[in-house]
Amino acid sequence: MSRVSIVVVILFLGAACTPTVKIEAPDKPIEINMNINIKHEILIKVEKQVEELLEDDMF
Repeated sequence: MSRVSIVVVILFLGAACTPTVKIEAPDKPIEINMNINIKHEILIKVEKQVEELLEDDMF
């Protein structure tokens, strides 16, 4: 084999070994359920406000 054909074969083998990375969007949308945390924070704020109102009304 000639040097040219050896170089061509090496280039084809080198090109066949290149890694590929595929990035695809998921089929289903991503769902984040934060209802519990938001509800918890609201309840704490409301409880503090109610306690302050009760303390102010007592005196």
